[in-house]
Amino acid sequence: AGMTGPFDSVIGINKETIIERFLTQMPNKFEVAKDDIRMQGVILNIDPASGKANSIERISIKLKDS
Repeated sequence: AGMTGPFDSVIGINKETIIERFLTQMPNKFEVAKDDIRMQGVILNIDPASGKANSIERISIKLKDS
């Protein structure tokens, strides 16, 4: 498992909106971040006998900017 979505965001929301809400403690409209979209995760090679990981490979695929 990994993050899939805008990389420079807070759980997919524009970070400026989240920071403003945190600092002011006032509700505001969340805006979905649309730039620098990436898919990230790992690929594990598992030993079926032991159930332990033999190898782990990190992946980060940058998708086209919207």
